[in-house]
Amino acid sequence: MKNHTPSHSHDKSAAFEPAHPVRFAAARKSTWVSIFVNLALTIFQVLAGFFGKSQSLMADGMHSLADLLSDVLVLFANRHGSKHADAEHPYGHARIETAASLILGASLAALGIGLLIAAGMRLQHPEQVQAVHPVTLWVAIVALAAKEGMFRYMLAVAQRVRSQMLVANAWHARSDAASSLVVIIGIVGNLLGYVFLDLVAAAVVGVMIAYMGIQFAKDALTELIDTGLDEAEVRAIRNTLKAVPGVIGLHELRTRKMADNALVDAHIIVDPRISVSEGHYIAEAARSAVLKRHHVVDVMVHIDSEDDAQARPNSHLPQRHLLLAHLANRLGVALPPSTRIVLHYLGGRVEAELLFDTQIHLDELRNKCVAITANDPYFRSIHLYQCDAPF
Repeated sequence: MKNHTPSHSHDKSAAFEPAHPVRFAAARKSTWVSIFVNLALTIFQVLAGFFGKSQSLMADGMHSLADLLSDVLVLFANRHGSKHADAEHPYGHARIETAASLILGASLAALGIGLLIAAGMRLQHPEQVQAVHPVTLWVAIVALAAKEGMFRYMLAVAQRVRSQMLVANAWHARSDAASSLVVIIGIVGNLLGYVFLDLVAAAVVGVMIAYMGIQFAKDALTELIDTGLDEAEVRAIRNTLKAVPGVIGLHELRTRKMADNALVDAHIIVDPRISVSEGHYIAEAARSAVLKRHHVVDVMVHIDSEDDAQARPNSHLPQRHLLLAHLANRLGVALPPSTRIVLHYLGGRVEAELLFDTQIHLDELRNKCVAITANDPYFRSIHLYQCDAPF
């Protein structure tokens, strides 16, 4: 209905003020915690894997490095995606989060495929595979505990502030925990004499990383091509609009995701004979109801006087000035300039109401109007009224 751009959107100092301060602060705090944990894990896993001869632990360390880089990307997207709407971005910057999720998913997919290829090439030369050092097992166990703890902490924060990107980042930690479990199995097998299991574990970690990356990229891409909300949420929004007083029908309800919010377009049907201002009031009431009851960033409400979803019955009718010229020509007299004329475009015809504030022979005009509407291609009815006082 309207674009509610904040009045301070052109103030450069205010441009970095987050639109959702609580979400921004929580996301920043949890992401910094993740950065420090992943930095420590990357260093210990890569060093322990390198000196302990464990390919799977080194692969898991690269997974931690990928999460470290993704955390930095999350910080960037969270800062810029939380900006208020401005002249160039009237719907806000929320899709920066979506773009970041797409980049993150593509990066994880590429990393996973690379680790899988590397492990596969080493498995072609089993004679070069070495036994790992027992210390790598303890490092893997510590990594598993740290990643599972990070997952639970970050998921709780993400659900509290309702952030899709933070949920995705939390599940990265869970995928890391799962990969660390695979690494533990591979190292234990290697220590028991099945030395090839360490490389098998490295390959499995690569597959897990690639799969998670593809899923995140797919979800982000789905949103970027304006996928609508799920059926249950659309039905709930439809019911909210129908419950607004003055709304007698609804069609062409469209939604599209925008990060953790959504954009909604709706055509509502109102009484065709109410005033324009009352129709606007009903539209504003409908818009406010959806914004209040649903996780929606903006609502565009279009007012219809009848259901024109399948056809446009009035598209062939002339515009107002042409209709009035046609009417004056058929009446054979010029209407007084002060005449108030209300036109209703309904069902492919026009219903006219003429209100006169000057003395005029209504009986003669009524007879002419009856004759006109009997065979006129445009007018279905013409009603005349006389007012005692000027409007």
